[in-house]
Parts: sequence; structure tokens; C-alpha cells
Amino acid sequence: MITESVAGHCEHLAQASNFPAYVYDMDALAQHAGTIRSALSGSPEIFYAAKANPDPEFLRTIAPFVDGFEVASGGELRHVLDAVPGSRIAFGGPGKTVAELRDALERRVERIHVESPHELKRLAELSRSAGGADVMLRVNLAGDRAGAALAMTGPFGMDPELIEACRVILEAAPWLRLRGIHAHLASGLDANAMLRQSEQILAWARPWLSSAGVESPEINLGGGMGVDYVAPECRFDWQTYAQGITKLKRPEETLRIEPGRAMAVYAGWYVTDVLDVKQAHGEWFAVLRGGTMQIRTPVTKGHNHPFQILPGASPEGPAVENVPVTFVGQLCTPKDVFARSVPIDRIAVGDVVAFSMAGAYAWNISHYDFLMHPRPSFHYLPQP
Repeated sequence: MITESVAGHCEHLAQASNFPAYVYDMDALAQHAGTIRSALSGSPEIFYAAKANPDPEFLRTIAPFVDGFEVASGGELRHVLDAVPGSRIAFGGPGKTVAELRDALERRVERIHVESPHELKRLAELSRSAGGADVMLRVNLAGDRAGAALAMTGPFGMDPELIEACRVILEAAPWLRLRGIHAHLASGLDANAMLRQSEQILAWARPWLSSAGVESPEINLGGGMGVDYVAPECRFDWQTYAQGITKLKRPEETLRIEPGRAMAVYAGWYVTDVLDVKQAHGEWFAVLRGGTMQIRTPVTKGHNHPFQILPGASPEGPAVENVPVTFVGQLCTPKDVFARSVPIDRIAVGDVVAFSMAGAYAWNISHYDFLMHPRPSFHYLPQP
């Protein structure tokens, strides 16, 4: 549901014909991040996954409520440290280059998540003269991923057989300090499914780390907390998760999680206006300014993106009532669809459509230069 401050700002955007626009409610973001922090009460540690939305204002707003940031490229690493200097950083992601690893060492990144024996060998060579490095080995466990929106299989991390090859490398490079295990196995899970997955990770990681001689082990349980675009009011149950993870944690270990989408998604809206309403082969279409090149989420997820229609001050042109309508953008492709065959009470040219849940994996994953339409404006509420 659109917040009062965002709805009020949409009126100003309409008066200025300043569409499309991203409108971010920073108070809502801080409140939600604070709720998560309060529920977890300091354990596990929270590292925000910057890939969800690396907007500098998002990073700075979230920073007081998290213990650090997870980055997945050298570009993200530099970007986050520029926005929030001195932050604790966990550097993950497959295919790290020599330049990225060197940069991570020079910037004294707190933890480097190693994805393969080859990457570990490369890091050993680079870090010997740099005082070593603190590493987490990323494990990719097999198991039931039923109900997951995305299973992180294939090239991510090492299966238990491959990870054994890291023992010899670590023994030959004592300047590499093994701190623990990282595992991000799936995304889109509810609290109970996340807890079952955490149990699976801990059951494997604890004996392996003990056999490797790691004292005070760290276990990064990843992210993947579910977000429901069909029912936005149904949010991840942080209280249930917190209660369960407290029971799982042992006194000598540090647990860590990496929420991204579940922390940032509710604070953003993509707002635009209706350019045309027309019928084709019995189906009604609302043509909106902008398109999915500016908010890639609906196409990526293959869903009807949640929205709210705000009537225009003086609607003009065609209108339609009480029929299913498909919302499309300005791209020259039939795939440019925000929502398909959604029942509406009324929509007219000049109305404003505010797509909610645009605070994560929206603008930052979009191919916004396709067809070279004007880029959206960005607005942060409350305004200075």
C-alpha cells in the first residue's frame, strides 16, 4: 500500500508532469530495517546484500541497522566503501578477477568468500606479501529446494567433494586464515523453510570446520528471505526466524545472514502516467510512460507487479471501467508488460500508476538504455 508521503509526492510529480519517477520513502526503509534489527537482537549478524539496491542513500539509511555489507564484485566493493566508508565488508561472488582480489586485499576486506580451489590458490599467491587474508569457503549443498524462488546451484561455491581440495591449499598457505563457511542455497523462502535450510547448513558446516581446526567458527547462512509480490502485506516473519535461529546458535560460533530484497523492496515505488487506453482483439491495454527497461522486476519474475491507480486531476482521452486491463510500456516488444489482465475499477489517460515493491532489484537490474527513452527522476522522502 502506498505510504501517505509517497502519495502526496505523486501529486507534485503529476503537476510537473515529471514521469516516470522512482520515489523512495527513506523513513519507511529505516523503520523496516529497524524492525529486522530489533527482532534479531544482535544475533545473527546482519550484512545487507548491496546487489538488491546499491543506491547510496539506501546504503546510508540501512547502515545503522546492519553489521556490514555483502558485495559481489569489485565495483560493488568500491561503491559501498565510497558511500559508507569504514564499513565491514564480506566479498563474495563467482569468478573474482586478480584485480578484484588485489583491491579487496588493499582495502582490507573483512571476509573473502572463496568459491573454488583455484580461487583459493590465486588468493594465497596474492595475499602472501599482503599479510594474508580472512576467508570463508562457500559450500553448495545438495538437498530439497522445493518452494524456492531460485535455487543457487551450478557454479556457485563448491560441493562437499570439491571443498576437500581446499584443505591442502590452506595447510600450504598458513597466512590464509580460515574463519568459516558461507552457504547461500536458495531464495524466496519463508521463515520456517529458512530455518530448515539453516539446520542443514549447520549440520554440515560444524563438523567440517571442527575437523579443519577452526575455533570460534563463523557460519554465513546467506540470504533468500521470501518476498511475496502477490500479497505484499505478507512479509517475512522475522520474529519466528529470530526465535528459531536463537535455538540453533551455539555460544562459540558467529552466525551471519545477508538479507537484501526483504530489507529494501518495500521502500520504493516506480511511478508513471497513462498515455493511452485502447482495445486490441478484445483485450484492453493501458500504455504507460516508461517501461520495463526501467523496472525490470515484472519481466524477471514473470509476475503481475503490484500497483495502485491514482486518478488524474483532469483525466483526458479514453477510459475503461470494470474490465481486466494489461499494463504495458513504451518498448517495441510484446514482453514489455508490467501486469497482465488485471481487473480494475477504472483507468483513464492522465491517471497515475504507482508500482510498489520497487525498492530492490528494480532500477539497478534494468536495461534502461534500450530505445533511449528519458531516464526516470529519483526522489527521496522526506525531502531536505
